Amino acid sequence: MGRILVTGAAGFIGFHLSQRLLARGDEVVGVDNLNDYYDVSLKKDRLSQLEEHSGFSFHKLDLADRASMEQLFSEHRFDAAVNLAAQAGVRYSLKNPHAYTDSNLVGFAHILEGCRHSGVKHLVFASSSSVYGANTKIPFSVHDLADHPVSLYAATKKANELMAHSYSHLYGLPATGLRFFTVYGPWGRPDMALFLFTKAILAGKQIDVFNFGQMRRDFTYIDDIIEGVVRVVDKIPEPNPAWSGNTPDPATSKAPYKIYNIGNNQPVGLLQVIEVLENCLGVKAEKNMLPLQPGDLPVTCADISALVRDVGFQPSTPIEVGIERFVAWYRSYYNL
Repeated sequence: MGRILVTGAAGFIGFHLSQRLLARGDEVVGVDNLNDYYDVSLKKDRLSQLEEHSGFSFHKLDLADRASMEQLFSEHRFDAAVNLAAQAGVRYSLKNPHAYTDSNLVGFAHILEGCRHSGVKHLVFASSSSVYGANTKIPFSVHDLADHPVSLYAATKKANELMAHSYSHLYGLPATGLRFFTVYGPWGRPDMALFLFTKAILAGKQIDVFNFGQMRRDFTYIDDIIEGVVRVVDKIPEPNPAWSGNTPDPATSKAPYKIYNIGNNQPVGLLQVIEVLENCLGVKAEKNMLPLQPGDLPVTCADISALVRDVGFQPSTPIEVGIERFVAWYRSYYNL
């Protein structure tokens, strides 16, 4: 695609995506505000690896800063933009809701305006499996309505999909939303379960196991996520001529707009994940069994048929392989 904007470039997915794009010869302009939602040193270490590439440039700025975002889009002409910057985390949204409205709503509006006025050919943006909210039909399908979020985080991600569609409809901006399902792997986020469990188990501390261990998640390895994202970036969405307002398909439109799930399509029980982690660490976990937390979904499972059909890719990394790679990275990064 040429020059690609990656927001959240110092984040988990943004770092891996930037590496992949640079490796194939794209120029990457990374943006991140390096906030302290989790360990900033981890973000800076990711960033230092990216800055070794001559094709990478970095801007430390906040998406909610309108003037800085306008300047960014005036200084660069992007062929594509991938918006991965967001205030993440379902549980944190119960404590600090304004962080979500600032970054995920105001910031995303600035991304849309920048893309609109500078002629970006394709906007790809991160949504989340959490948008399925109160839905109980499994697997979650992009063709089903997802109008009952159970956390503010999920609501902001659903709002991003609606905002992007309006820009596709009004201004012809090609936009693709990706609903990620429980991404894990090396350089992962310290607030995610696998990271928290590993840290606690190695420190001889209890791990908090919510929903009394009855959670099932569509754990998706980072390399699979990145392969899917890159293929989607290269596939600019086209209007769906068969779309009808009588039976509206939420995943497509008469505008150049698409929504995809990216997940492993094989949900794994939380207790099984812990068992695999124990085997990789060689240490047994002491579990603190707790009820389901507000905003959490008990089960996630992705219907990825649309992704497979349109870009020919299906995630396939088994949980045993992915966790082993994560543990190897964790031991190396923390010198254990």
